[in-house]
Amino acid sequence: MNKSDFYYELPEELIAQHPLKDRTGSRLLTLDKSTGEVGHRNFTDILDILRPEDVLVVNNTKVIPARLMGVRTDDPAKNVEILLLADKSDGVWEVIVKPGKWAREGHKLTFGEGALTGEIVKVNDDGNRLIKFEFSGIFEEILDRLGEMPLPPYITAKLEDKDRYQTVYAAEPGSAAAPTAGLHFTEELMDEIRQKGVKIANVTLHVGLGTFRPVKTDNIQDHEMHSEFYVLNPDQAQIINDARARGGRIVAVGTTSVRTLETCADENGILHSASGYTAKFIYPGYKFNAVDCLITNFHLPESTLVMLVSALAGREAILSAYNQAIAERYRFFSFGDAMLIY
Repeated sequence: MNKSDFYYELPEELIAQHPLKDRTGSRLLTLDKSTGEVGHRNFTDILDILRPEDVLVVNNTKVIPARLMGVRTDDPAKNVEILLLADKSDGVWEVIVKPGKWAREGHKLTFGEGALTGEIVKVNDDGNRLIKFEFSGIFEEILDRLGEMPLPPYITAKLEDKDRYQTVYAAEPGSAAAPTAGLHFTEELMDEIRQKGVKIANVTLHVGLGTFRPVKTDNIQDHEMHSEFYVLNPDQAQIINDARARGGRIVAVGTTSVRTLETCADENGILHSASGYTAKFIYPGYKFNAVDCLITNFHLPESTLVMLVSALAGREAILSAYNQAIAERYRFFSFGDAMLIY
């Protein structure tokens, strides 16, 4: 299949620039993957759609304020921006450096007037750098003070409240971007879901920029996904397997949950606890072993994410649903409205 098979025209004004004041205030487009029927509802209607025997699987990763603005130690007049991608342990992080031309091994940076310093210790083949940080105190506290949330480039408005780019169940720090399908849930809605009898299970996948990396090859099968760290703990795998055994559906919240579940499932749909790095690329023709339903947002044209949802519901059904969403003036992308494929 070609990248162009997943293109659609999106008016720029439909790209949501701000989160809604009420997390649950989003609209919900429903798509029946067996019939292609589309419905238009409110997000809180998810309560009516979920069944007591189902399990809702959420990604409990926590976004870190991974964008740091600093200067070159050898030339404080030169500004530099880095984006933290992955913690390599012992104070070493994989990062993107802008501007990158000068950023070679041995070059040093300083942030927050010396509260945090770093030295480039390696230049990777893909252009990313490894930086060894030096600091006094707790790194996470320094990052909270100096860092900014790394919003996607299509969001040009300033985010006033960092918590609005964080799910209410975020627990495991490590993501450079939010698993945005989860932004629609409040703690009250999660409680109502539990009260209905629906089980909630957690997976962790630390979202890296590879998730949003453009597909540059015409043939999508030639695209290489960046790997991202995931964890599925034994007790959470058991919750999911128990739901499957009693005839419930596995309802994934977000494409990151899908990729984690499909990485950990065997061909019989049994989930096995595991951790490591996954580069799973899901596109039409893929056979799903674990996931039955998906709560997600609307994704960029020609992205790996629109390819994933097309694998679950069918390319033509997805593009038709997206065009209906455009006609109905849904809000798109990270701070936009939601979609349920069931």
